[in-house]
Amino acid sequence: MNKNVARPAYTNRKVYIVDGSRTPFIKARGKPGPFSSSDLAVAAARPLLNRHSFSPSDLDEVILGCVMPSPDETNIARIVSLRLGCGHDVPAWTVQRNCASGMQALDSAASNISTGRSDLVLAGGCEAMSRAPLLLKPEMVTWLAAWQKSRTFKAKLSALSKLRPALFAPVIGLLRGLRDPTVGLSMGQTAEILAHRFGIDRTQMDEFALASHQKLAAAVENDVLTEIEAIIASDGSVFDDDSGLRADSSLDKLAKLRPVFDRQGLVSAGNSAQVTDGAACLLLASEDAVKEYNLPVLGQIIDCHWAGLEPSQMGLGPAHAVPPLLHRHNLKLKDIDYWEINEAFAVQVQACLAAWQGEDYCLNELALDTTLGAIDTSRLNVDGGAIALGHPVGATGARIVLHLLNVLQRNKAKTGIASLCIGGGQGGAMLISTEGITL
Repeated sequence: MNKNVARPAYTNRKVYIVDGSRTPFIKARGKPGPFSSSDLAVAAARPLLNRHSFSPSDLDEVILGCVMPSPDETNIARIVSLRLGCGHDVPAWTVQRNCASGMQALDSAASNISTGRSDLVLAGGCEAMSRAPLLLKPEMVTWLAAWQKSRTFKAKLSALSKLRPALFAPVIGLLRGLRDPTVGLSMGQTAEILAHRFGIDRTQMDEFALASHQKLAAAVENDVLTEIEAIIASDGSVFDDDSGLRADSSLDKLAKLRPVFDRQGLVSAGNSAQVTDGAACLLLASEDAVKEYNLPVLGQIIDCHWAGLEPSQMGLGPAHAVPPLLHRHNLKLKDIDYWEINEAFAVQVQACLAAWQGEDYCLNELALDTTLGAIDTSRLNVDGGAIALGHPVGATGARIVLHLLNVLQRNKAKTGIASLCIGGGQGGAMLISTEGITL
């Protein structure tokens, strides 16, 4: 479309999901992974764009979520856009809403399409968590500054005399990023709080985690993860499956894992999301763009809602984000065909389900007139979740929307909600539909 022609001031235009793809989610192995965040985003987006007749330069904008890009990836969306051949004229911008950054990118794109600012947008998220930085302590930075200013031999000796081995200990950026400074708790510690609050025990958590692996194993065996695009490393290694899957997991193996966040706690590495690298991208379009470029339509983004809550209870984000979304569209839990709720921790998802069934929580925390009720868990995360395949924080919000759409298509279902908790005490939920699409 001619970007120089002024568009009419549309409001509330429909937003269609045209297509999407993602990389395999690659488990971090204690060292930097083979791909940067921008590498992953390009690997997810390039085959997606290649499947369609329009040129990358026809995009109106590129929006990506990313939480911890490298120093060489400032405004990573712009870097990815240029690497994809979108050209200098296509603007690109990066969003950051912690674990929901990928969903925020979709929401931002949908908003711009709905209001007429854009017609064709590439949106999604990426993260190379294995490449999270190791930082110097402030004391070490101060010492280096003093060393740099030392001009004489005597001054350098004085500076050296103040150098201590403890100054060399690195600050692990990933661990600091997973800690909420306002309440002084790591994400895992907030999960322990929810376990105590809702009376969820270790066995229940491990059963949930095992089911996540079993469902992902079945999805791989049945070849239903059609959104995955293989990626090749510089050494020729091919990655074509989510590498965090433990198909041989068992309750006995999970029970042997020690608690990670509290010596007397219940949350282990086995019932928590994995540290992972990955990217997911979706192509969103207005009706005008669909018709002009003869694009397929897989579904429609109906609405999105963001909620805030006490940071120490951050895992309950979906419990707070979903009810207003349902209310706006006169829906009940039973009206939703399939659900994707990100598995930051097993207990976190379980606590959300318990909150919706708890009279006290619904009345006093969610300001509802009655309990929200129970969902059919056979329609929740039907192909596994982040416990089995990982949670690259910038990408997950886009992945769960993309996969939910594929689940709806596969099962000839109409309505789905993707939701996730967000570090810092927020929740996000997106309502999508495949119903009644006629162009």
